[in-house]
Amino acid sequence: MDNEVHQGTRAQGTGDGLRENGGRRQGFDTVAVHAGQEPDPTTGAVVPPIYQVSTYKQDGIGGLRGGYEYSRSANPTRTALEVCLAETEGGARGLAFASGLAAEDALLRAVCRPGDHVVIPNDAYGGTYRLFAKVAEPWGLAFDPVPLGDVAAVRAAIRPETKIVWVETPTNPLLGIADIAALAAVAHDAGALLVVDNTFASPYLQRPLELGADVVVHSTTKYIGGHSDVVGGALIASDPELGERLAFHQNAMGAVAGPFDAWLTLRGIKTLGVRMDRHCANAERIVEMLVRHPSVRGVLYPGLPDHPGHDVAAKQMRAFGGMVSFRMESEEAAVRVCERTRLFTLGESLGGVESLIEHPGRMTHASAAGSPLEVPGDLVRLSVGIEDVDDLLGDLALALD
Repeated sequence: MDNEVHQGTRAQGTGDGLRENGGRRQGFDTVAVHAGQEPDPTTGAVVPPIYQVSTYKQDGIGGLRGGYEYSRSANPTRTALEVCLAETEGGARGLAFASGLAAEDALLRAVCRPGDHVVIPNDAYGGTYRLFAKVAEPWGLAFDPVPLGDVAAVRAAIRPETKIVWVETPTNPLLGIADIAALAAVAHDAGALLVVDNTFASPYLQRPLELGADVVVHSTTKYIGGHSDVVGGALIASDPELGERLAFHQNAMGAVAGPFDAWLTLRGIKTLGVRMDRHCANAERIVEMLVRHPSVRGVLYPGLPDHPGHDVAAKQMRAFGGMVSFRMESEEAAVRVCERTRLFTLGESLGGVESLIEHPGRMTHASAAGSPLEVPGDLVRLSVGIEDVDDLLGDLALALD
């Protein structure tokens, strides 16, 4: 592998996410297939090797070969993934973690101190809420849940000690939309960072750093990995200095992606664009069916013209994603639908090639019960896969009848 991959803890992207090629920027799919993944110089292998190794022979005391000494600090397979993540998001530095929550924890500890404050979405992912409420708050980090679609409410919630405005867009599981550029201006006016969890959209559909965000967060378990076979997380920073601070905490805290996990995630990125096209197309067909079904009380999908965030989503996203939520007449009806599908597998997580269905109130967001982030009991969440859409429509129709 060449020197770009062998930069160890200094591995960085190009900063624009679309590499120059004879004066023309390369497209997303080209970058996803090639960034950080040059053919091996020894064998010509077109796929980066899995460097299943813990330590490295040094060229003399303090003489690191290619920047590697110990695989918690840097591993060539992880470096390849981190370069690719940085370039697909257009960032200065990408970092791969053992899980999305590990990435979030490292970010909070790198940027915040006890006594600081964070603004979070009032319908954030349940695991993110648990991290703030059960881990960060006892550590001394205050937070306030705010409807991020209301820019004035976000501005009003900011305090002198606010260090981060934390954004999910679309949100999990209510599919709310936040105006990234507007919130970046609000955060920066207050001297805070804008952090965007881009998991639901993926870098193929949305590139927050181009809209003013400072850090992008991913659970790479989801769309980036795409095959429900690996758990991981990522941070991508717009600024090299901030990237160095995050890299220090990644190494010091140690929740890094292992080489095989990094390799699986890198494999997933290669097909992200073509998978997302199918996810989105299937989701749109399913939404069309759900809005007409008499048993469905309401459909939450930013592609619908009457969705309150539709115009913002159309402005900042390539398409509207593969996640769909809908509400039934009662919690019992919602649970019954989840239990009756066959192709839609009852399970947590999302973003894999297979379709999933879940009841957020009793599953992924159970930790938010009784809090301001509690989700409605009549809510059903779908992660629409890449199967034949007519088969998915038939499965849902039978479950709803």
